[in-house]
Order: sequence, then C-alpha cells, then structure tokens
Amino acid sequence: MTARTLAALVVAGVTLLVGGCASQPTMQGDLVIAKQGSFFVGGREVRSDKMSMVPTVTAAGTIVVDQMYVRYQVPPSAKRFPIVMVHGCCLTGKTWETTPDGRMGWDEFFLRKGYGTYVVDQAWRGRSAWNPAAINQVKAGAAAPDTLPTLFAAGQEPAWAIFRFGPEHGKTFPGMKFPLDAQAEFWKQMVPDWFNALPMPNPTVPSLGELARKLNGAVLMSHSQSGIYPFQAAALDTTGIAAIVSIEPSACPAVTSDLTPYTKMPILVLYGDYMELSPRWAPRLKLCREFVAAANARGGKAQLVVLPEIGIPGNSHMLMQDTNSLEIAEWLSKWLDGALRTGG
Repeated sequence: MTARTLAALVVAGVTLLVGGCASQPTMQGDLVIAKQGSFFVGGREVRSDKMSMVPTVTAAGTIVVDQMYVRYQVPPSAKRFPIVMVHGCCLTGKTWETTPDGRMGWDEFFLRKGYGTYVVDQAWRGRSAWNPAAINQVKAGAAAPDTLPTLFAAGQEPAWAIFRFGPEHGKTFPGMKFPLDAQAEFWKQMVPDWFNALPMPNPTVPSLGELARKLNGAVLMSHSQSGIYPFQAAALDTTGIAAIVSIEPSACPAVTSDLTPYTKMPILVLYGDYMELSPRWAPRLKLCREFVAAANARGGKAQLVVLPEIGIPGNSHMLMQDTNSLEIAEWLSKWLDGALRTGG
C-alpha cells in the first residue's frame, strides 16, 4: 500500500456499503490499525506444594492467578473512549471476534468505527490462568474430594435453550437469526467455567475498573454472565467508566441497592428476541426493567431496549453473532456516539 493510499483511508475512513439487505451494513476496505498489543490487569501470587502431578515437573512453586487478559487494537485518530468487551458464561473473548459463519465480529466493526477495542478473557478463563493446586491436592490424596472447586461446562443441549436458539434442543424459534449452519464452529468456542469457584466479586470486576482508569475512561460492554460486572465495578469506583452497555445481562443491580453510582454515566441494557418465551430470561428482563426505572427515578441516564420493540426481530442471546449482528452494531454505535457526546 502506498503512503498516499494509506493517508486516503485514514482521512476518508472505511467505505460503508450495503450488503445483503438495506439494514445490514458491510464494511469494506483495508483495516488501518495505529497500535495493537496485549497485557494483563490484576493478579496475585499463590504458592503450593501441589502445583504439578507430573513426575518431571517440580510440584512446589508459585504462580499468578486472578489476572485478566486484555487484547487491544486502536485505530488512527481514535475516539475519546475505547470499548472494553467482556464475554459471558462458558466463553472467552472469542465472543466478540469473527462470527461462527466467518463474518466480521464486533471487535473489528467498532475498530472501523473509530473506537479502540479492548477484548478481555475473564479471570480463570481463556488466556487468564487458573490454579490447579486444589485439584492436585485431591488427586494426591492430601485433601478430601468435597474440597474440589466447583467447575462446570454448558453442554450443547441445555445451551441451546439458554442461548434462545429455540425452546429446546433441536427446535428453533420462528425467524431466529443465529447462523445454525455454522453451529459446529460456535460450539468450539465453549470452555469450562470456574465462576462458582471464585470469590465475589469475581476478580474480573476490580480489574475492569482498573482497566477503565488505566485508559483514562472507557465504555464497559458486557454480556450475559458478565452483564452485572460493569455495575459491580461502578459500585466499587465510578472513575473511568464513561458508559455501561450491558448486553443480555443475567442480572441487573437490585432496586434496593445503592443506585447512586449508576446515575453517573449513560447506561444501556440491551436484549434480543423471544424473551417472554423463555422461563430463564423473562424474569431477568423484568428485574432489569425495574432497575432502569429506579435508576432514572434517582436522576440516572439509563435505557433498556428490547430489539423487536424497535423493529429488529429474531435475535438470540448471542446477538453479536446473529446474521444481523452488524445491523445491531450500527444501531449501537449511533447510540454510543450520542450518549458519549451528551453524557446520556
């Protein structure tokens, strides 16, 4: 690429074309990145004499756990506030990357929109290390089996309903837009989850606040299990949290809690379709509606949006991977631009 071509791309931006349907944007052109890299936030050292059960590896030693992995990309002339993207249960930062059927992920979309993107792996997930000592203690006979940490994995059959692909495994909701032809690739994203073995708040929570402060301000965008994390981070310290975008949160702050922190930044709670058809999700939507109303009654700038109510139907729990994911991202980028410009 010539210097003239590169300069033209930076000045003019990436051309926005319409592909597939009138409401589904497709971005084309070279992706221009000013800087990228990765680092960790948080972490603590732990020592054990049962770090290994492999004969050729010394058993005793010290490791670091509770750290949160962060991979970032920043475009030229980046907007003031970057977006920190936090995945949900049984997943990693892959959630925000290339979709199972090979389309652009939200990490790239928002990068092309001018936002720095910081994609994390929660503590004890993905590239954020976990502590094997408790398991090795039991294997060595030095601890009782009931001391084992609680670890789980979501099987494809129950996850089908949890992610609202349909009411039960193998059945789909009418018009549901998750790319089921590529579901084999989606299931490869699933990983074991240590959530129930970790202290509260999850170590990821203070790390999110630390990252927001390190960046001198950031949008915290969470999903599902991590939906509550930005709120928990704000309850600890609102410094650096420019906005909260909680996508399909499994919980919102209780209306009986101190809502003061949530009046200090614009907040969006976003849900997809088929909510009332899901015994798991309908009560969560109700409680989040109550939270938004209570926060606004105290002077907050919170908004709850259910996509079919604004004319975007068919979305599953994994709406950032659905076939209309870029349509949603385009809507969300406009919401962010407005909220960050006006403070809500």
